[in-house]
Amino acid sequence: MTTLTPQRTSRRKRPVRRLFARLFGIVIVIGIILGAALLSYRPFAGSGGEAQGDLPIYLGGARTVSLAEVQDKLAALDWVKQVLLPVNDYSRPGTALEEINNIVVHYVGNPGTTAAQNRSYFSRLADSGETLASSNFLIGMEGEILECVPINEVAYCSNWRNEDTISIECCHPGESGEFTNDTYDSLVRPTSWLCNELGLDSSDVIRHYDVTGKECPKYYVEHENAWEVFKSDVQEALDVIQALPAPEQKGAAD
Repeated sequence: MTTLTPQRTSRRKRPVRRLFARLFGIVIVIGIILGAALLSYRPFAGSGGEAQGDLPIYLGGARTVSLAEVQDKLAALDWVKQVLLPVNDYSRPGTALEEINNIVVHYVGNPGTTAAQNRSYFSRLADSGETLASSNFLIGMEGEILECVPINEVAYCSNWRNEDTISIECCHPGESGEFTNDTYDSLVRPTSWLCNELGLDSSDVIRHYDVTGKECPKYYVEHENAWEVFKSDVQEALDVIQALPAPEQKGAAD
């Protein structure tokens, strides 16, 4: 009889040990989940319609950049004209961008119209309320670059990607959607400059087509090779900027 007592005791202890082992495993899993959540935490935009311009963009590693600082640099460039839309519900909501992952290229789709005319259309939406539309930048057929919505705010241009992209709309003379040489050169200029400031490269430059499948910008959807040439030109310009000493990069692409 005495030999049976230890066996009974051992059987009673095994469920207790298994319970502690399971509890320990649960604690480990919870710790891993909490740790991952803390590592991925990012500040979020405040409500109330005012852009939180000092929100950082996370570029990997320890590098961050303030969109407000990039916007200030942009405002100082003599090759970009600031004609900001008034804050309104239909073309400039004033909502802060939390991050920028891509630059999206568009065409206006209205052959022969100027950058100023398209900017006026965006502005009138504040009163007409007929749709939601705008763009961070408009580039005219003579190469003029207009900033309509600050880069630290949402523009209504790229559908569900409005929340993490900058948009550039380009004017064009004909139905083909092909840009003039001046428009093309002016598109390369801010695109490469923004890539440098935001830690992006030419692979992060996309078309509206790549977001929704819409034929925009038309010429560069129908001519894939021309799009690849454009991205190559952006990367070449970016390489030139990055080869400059840091103080000279501020106004690069001049």
